Parts: sequence; structure tokens; C-alpha cells
Amino acid sequence: MDITVARIMSSSLHTVTPDTLVEDAAETMLENEIGSLVVVDEDNELEGILTSTDFVSIVCESKPKAETTVARYMTTDVITTTAQADIRDVADEMLEHGFHHMPVVDDTEGVIGMITTTDLASYLSHVQTPSP
Repeated sequence: MDITVARIMSSSLHTVTPDTLVEDAAETMLENEIGSLVVVDEDNELEGILTSTDFVSIVCESKPKAETTVARYMTTDVITTTAQADIRDVADEMLEHGFHHMPVVDDTEGVIGMITTTDLASYLSHVQTPSP
């Protein structure tokens, strides 16, 4: 059975216009726990996309430079997985908590890797029969 984009896509969109302030866009993303905003014009035509990754550039390019340490914003109650975990269980956990990155740890070696939603999507793109 072929699974189309329509079956799994999210149609609950959050949009902004090109003249929205980045601070307001960031607030919208945080309040709605989303990683991107679609940028549209007054006719709802696509102008672009703003992602959480874009905020890395925004912070890096800001003037004057902030001197805030990572400790202020980092997550400390990190959910992890092991190299032997089943990817379906990992995907379920990531969906349940709404995150896109999960550190892979080993009892002896500590942190040994990271699994991401991109890794999972890449794996799925190579599977012959996707499962819903």
C-alpha cells in the first residue's frame, strides 16, 4: 500500500508574514512547541520558511553579542536511548515528547552518538514497504 503525504502531513500551520519581528516569531514557536513557521504574503502564498535552525544564525549574527551561557537554556532532564534500542520505540518516544534529537548513551563509554528525525526519515526512505 502506498502512503501519500496527505495521510501523514500536518495541516495545522502557524504562519507569519515577512515583516513579523523575529522575537514575535520565536515566541509563537515556543508557545506552540513547533520548530518552524511558514512565511506567507497577504494572499497566503508561500514566501519562505523560518526554522529553529535559523535562530542559530540570528543569535550568531546579533550585535551586540550576548554573553549568556548555555547553562541558562539547556535541557537538563535529557531522555536518552541505547545503541541496541528498537528504532520504532525511539520514534515513539520522540513523537511523544515532541523532540527531534535523542542522545545515544552507553553505560561504559557515556555519550556515543545522536539519533535524529532526519536519521529516521532517511531510514524510512530506503525501506521497501513503509508501515503507517
